[in-house]
Amino acid sequence: MKPQPYGPFPYTPINRRPRLQWPNGARVALWVIPNIEIFALDEPVPGGIGKAPDVINWVPRDYGARVGIFRMMEVMARHGVRGTVALNSHVCDGYPAIIEDGLKLGWEFMGHNETNTRYLNQLPPEEERALIQRTVERIGKATGARPRGWLSSGLTQSWNTLDFLIEAGIEYCADFCNDDQPFTMTVGGKTICAIPYSTEINDIPQILRGGHTADAFCDMICRQFDCLYREGADNARVMAICLHPFIIGMPHRIHALDNALRYICGHAGVWRATGSEIIDAWKKSGATF
Repeated sequence: MKPQPYGPFPYTPINRRPRLQWPNGARVALWVIPNIEIFALDEPVPGGIGKAPDVINWVPRDYGARVGIFRMMEVMARHGVRGTVALNSHVCDGYPAIIEDGLKLGWEFMGHNETNTRYLNQLPPEEERALIQRTVERIGKATGARPRGWLSSGLTQSWNTLDFLIEAGIEYCADFCNDDQPFTMTVGGKTICAIPYSTEINDIPQILRGGHTADAFCDMICRQFDCLYREGADNARVMAICLHPFIIGMPHRIHALDNALRYICGHAGVWRATGSEIIDAWKKSGATF
């Protein structure tokens, strides 16, 4: 993708689009994205003290992989919600039990770099291409299916990222958090879909950085849903909930996820979907743009 002042897609305001309908007339596609990540102890943790070993910032993240994710799995299964995991591919080797349990629950796995300590925009082009290919291949080998989706670590891209994702067979990307519906991006004459992720309904900016309580985060999730559910009666929406096991998976916070999912799933017209299911339904809807 060449440098440009606007994205590789047209400006298409939501009140000038074909009407989108989800399967069975659902108003909202509920999309829950656990970010399952691995941080190298011998490298600085992003946002940490700036040198290794950064034990104080590394250990909570390891707690998420040892304990928090399994707490999340239990709560999500209780409400019939399957995760679409943003997966660092090195998790397949470092935390293999997570892959095993996620597969049993019918979760989807999308690419999320190899680790969370190296970002795509820090790499020369050929290394970025190789990293994306390695990530896709490792996840495919571990899960039995090459990932169809992608979320860049730190949501950082270079001008080459979309080209390399398309080359690797990725069908949808969650880096562009600028809509409540999927849309088409065209790069070099080829296409890749954008799917609504969120930097708002996300426990890192709200809890870790913003200092909001778990109850306040739950309230934000429910208020977001109320608005999208109301609007979805006329034109269906995607409701993304973006989570990290070392944050929401803590014992004193997990109730927020439980309460939010109970509230959302208590409404008719909520489709509990994975990322690939959302993209497939959107393509079939005739409301693509």
